[in-house]
Amino acid sequence: MADRTGFAYTAAGDDNDWFCKLQPVDLNPSMRNRYQITVTSYRGARHFTLNQLMRRGLLGAASLLVLLFVGGSLLIHSLSTRVGHLSDELALLESERNAVQHERSALVEERNRLEVEVENKSHALMALGDELENIEILIGLRDRPQRSLAQRVDTASQTAFEKRLMLNSIPSGYPVESGQVTSPFGMRRHPIEERMAKHGGVDLRAPRGTPIHATADGIVEWAAKHRSSGLGKMVRLVHNYGFSTVYGHMDEIAVSPGAYVQRGELIGYSGNTGASTAPHLHYEVRHLNQRLDPAPFLRWSMADYDILFVKENRVEWESLVEVVRNTARATERPSLPPVQSWSATLP
Repeated sequence: MADRTGFAYTAAGDDNDWFCKLQPVDLNPSMRNRYQITVTSYRGARHFTLNQLMRRGLLGAASLLVLLFVGGSLLIHSLSTRVGHLSDELALLESERNAVQHERSALVEERNRLEVEVENKSHALMALGDELENIEILIGLRDRPQRSLAQRVDTASQTAFEKRLMLNSIPSGYPVESGQVTSPFGMRRHPIEERMAKHGGVDLRAPRGTPIHATADGIVEWAAKHRSSGLGKMVRLVHNYGFSTVYGHMDEIAVSPGAYVQRGELIGYSGNTGASTAPHLHYEVRHLNQRLDPAPFLRWSMADYDILFVKENRVEWESLVEVVRNTARATERPSLPPVQSWSATLP
């Protein structure tokens, strides 16, 4: 091999022996940037020339591969460390989430316990108030109560026609055939929001598609989906003497606003629309837009006529019965001028 000093290193050998010989060579300016390798054997000599530029390129490529290997190793190490940190953070967050869920469960149990305790104390307070009133009456601190509303309303003097007129004009009976109340009127735990709230009506057992009938003569005020109340597809009927009824969670509506309906007429079919957990009928009875307990209205009939006046005392029954009596008398005397309509509609 020739270097820049003008010597050549020659390697030679036979089948079993190799030797190297150093000999001077003539340098040519064109050879200064090249390296010559000579391999000699019994078959002859072979010469190989290595260009210095090629050599530098190979060295550069080798250096680049080394840098890429080192850089890739460092990057992999950094990513592995980052993944380890993220795994630790995820485990910490999971632990905090479990702690929060445990605390929430404890708070829910405490809230339920307090609600039960408040409800029990409310019942106890009501019972104590009734007992205190009885004691005050016994010792003379309070006058005995006046006659009940049922005693003041003379139902015995009403004719059968007057009673039928009231039963047809004021909500009476069940709007569905089941006659089963699954959730009564008053305070209860909301089935969706899971909090104590007032139930403004009653829930009646009614599988999807059960026919719903009007409980009194009236006019359809609303027959569409009612979003703000959560009752889904809803029908509201306006009846005589300031009464109205609401039918909620319906699957199909069979009447339209402005239509007149008679007691017992089909107005739609029960369903599960709106804020509901299962098919049923939500039924309300209102007087002057004030919600009343529908229970006595559901039981009110010709056979049990006095129950409504005994159970519901927020309606001026005395004056209403007198108005019905005058209306019935006017109807029985066709020669008199037309009777003024007593139908009440909401503004």
